[in-house]
Amino acid sequence: MSWEHFAVLVLAAAAGGAFGAAVGALPSFVFTGFVVLLGEGLAALGGEGSEFTELGGADLASGVTGTIGFGPVTGPHVAFAGGVAATAYAGYRYPEMEPADWDYHFGKNILYAFGTKPDILAVGAVVGVLGMLIARFSGALDAPYDGIAFAVFATAVLVRIPFGYPVVGDPVRGGWLDMGPFEREEERGDGSGRLAVEPWLPQQYKWSGVAAIGLVGGALGGWTWIMTGSIFMAYGISAASLLFLNLGVEKFPVTHHITLGGSTFAVVAAAELNSELGVMLLAILGGLIGSLLAEFTQRIFYAHSGTHVDPPAMSITIYTLAIGLLYLADVLDSPGYLGI
Repeated sequence: MSWEHFAVLVLAAAAGGAFGAAVGALPSFVFTGFVVLLGEGLAALGGEGSEFTELGGADLASGVTGTIGFGPVTGPHVAFAGGVAATAYAGYRYPEMEPADWDYHFGKNILYAFGTKPDILAVGAVVGVLGMLIARFSGALDAPYDGIAFAVFATAVLVRIPFGYPVVGDPVRGGWLDMGPFEREEERGDGSGRLAVEPWLPQQYKWSGVAAIGLVGGALGGWTWIMTGSIFMAYGISAASLLFLNLGVEKFPVTHHITLGGSTFAVVAAAELNSELGVMLLAILGGLIGSLLAEFTQRIFYAHSGTHVDPPAMSITIYTLAIGLLYLADVLDSPGYLGI
């Protein structure tokens, strides 16, 4: 990569991070879903000998997904990470902006769009570049994990430090995994009026429900890959569906880490098994693992501090790391979608 192209990439990532701050972290990720769906839909039109492929459609589809959906424009490591950082900064610098109907710390309000406030956009821009660099560095090292998901997680933790938030947070009496204080509506006792524990998704934190949606999402992710060959189509559907969560649809689930787990485990299973049923069963297992990992990590990194650290990103990082290490150890024949 030339220095000139790198400079262009940095400018694009800065704009992407500022875009995430302007429209809000979650709305920016909905755009990720729309763009990935477009790219994967175009890819599904391709195939050897198809007119779409002969006209260069395969390259177009790859460009839409890779350079736009997962690039500086709507890539979650850029736009979503920038939006998360902007929200953390606003919670620290502008607590008076907090909406009256927001129950958690304002630093967790990833639905909030900050518009054109220059200092908030600047924070988003800086973290957008940082997220791009972390993901690129992971790729350059052939790291055995999803570099984009890792960048989303890493930037969210790093921005806690300059703004004075606890990196992990202080657990209540029952420890990090105890959600009981939330159910009892216990407050922190520091005069803030905040709850002692703030689960990532109040509608999706009980282990039984988390497991149930994991099984469902894993099956849908596996089926989508079996029928289309696209690892990211189900992910795109899940991400785009969060438009309804952003619009306030009650009890709407978050599933992109689950459907991606299903698709990824299906790819890995297909390299090991000559059985469609076996592939489907392992896809269901992948969804379950993805769902449980997100809930486990939110109880450690999200529930006890004042900013958003993304549980799906943590989940994806962990299960892709496990797949990557097993592939490098010659235990698995496929690394899923990892480029190692």
